[in-house]
Amino acid sequence: MDSFAQRLLAWHTKHGRHDLPWQCNRTAYSVWVSEVMLQQTRVATVVPFFERFMDQCPTVGVLAEASLDEILSLWAGLGYYARARNLHRAARIVADHYSGKFPKTLDELTALPGIGRSTAGAILALALGQCHSILDGNVKRVLARYHCVEGWPGQSSVLKKLWELADQHTPHSRIAEYTQSIMDLGATVCTRSTPACNLCPVAQGCLARRFGSQHKLPTPRPKRIRPSKQVRVLVVYDANKGILLMRRPPSGIWGGLFSFPELSEGEDPNQWCLMHLGDPAETWNPLSPIEHSFTHFDLLIEPLLLRVKIGTRSILEHKDWLWYNPADEVAVGLPAPIKRLLGMLKAVGYKVEWGSDLKKLKLNVG
Repeated sequence: MDSFAQRLLAWHTKHGRHDLPWQCNRTAYSVWVSEVMLQQTRVATVVPFFERFMDQCPTVGVLAEASLDEILSLWAGLGYYARARNLHRAARIVADHYSGKFPKTLDELTALPGIGRSTAGAILALALGQCHSILDGNVKRVLARYHCVEGWPGQSSVLKKLWELADQHTPHSRIAEYTQSIMDLGATVCTRSTPACNLCPVAQGCLARRFGSQHKLPTPRPKRIRPSKQVRVLVVYDANKGILLMRRPPSGIWGGLFSFPELSEGEDPNQWCLMHLGDPAETWNPLSPIEHSFTHFDLLIEPLLLRVKIGTRSILEHKDWLWYNPADEVAVGLPAPIKRLLGMLKAVGYKVEWGSDLKKLKLNVG
């Protein structure tokens, strides 16, 4: 075992994290769920989602039997919803092809949707004690600084170098402890903006610290012009039925979640109502735009509140449409900004002045 691993293990015994919910009664399934949730998401954010998810889906078999709507509902607010869809798909493969028992080889795991080399390595190392290296965001940062590896880790040559270093330092014993220790070091000490080098167990050999380049590594992704998009959505409200929601396509933004109907450019709201509902809107009022940021672009949502009174023609037979009553708890996945707007509708009862989030726009649609 090299000195890097030895120092990390000694540090982790005293200072590492030992009480995270997925560290209790570790299984391949619980590690998998936690690792997927932790992708591009902070531990503090993940903990309540993980606990709720495991309470509802304690085994891979239960997850496989659940509907996608139930899973997306549990995931709502955590973001990056492709993770939830892949989790569900992978669970069904495990149930169907592995009799509900989690695969135990790297090749089998990486063949499952949403599981890459690092996630597979973490599952096998943490749950089964197999000797596999990992390279999540925290580990990339630790190794890039310790070895002063320049270049954006998204470049194939840089990534290859970091994998070589990860393999080099991964010991053949105490593998679960080492895997947790290097993740913890990046999460709690070798942090992105304010690394606590005075607390780092491997600071003595860190080249970035020696050259004073901690804050420059890992090399950031090359800057690109951040695009912005805008979309008009219809908040279709019927006093007797609720608010109309439509399931989005399975891929793309908010794939598989329920949201408001969207208007294409130049499309008339009243014509939309006539075409899809069979009745025109009684009134409509524009709500103030809602801004939402994704990883690679900004989205401006322009809601238009339409009051309708649906006659004999019903759309409830459409499997991807539903009338949503904000007073009820419906187990469907809702994007965070859509859920927030629905919460506001519930809070104000459609009649009183809106709060600051909607710039106090007065409406009377009840």
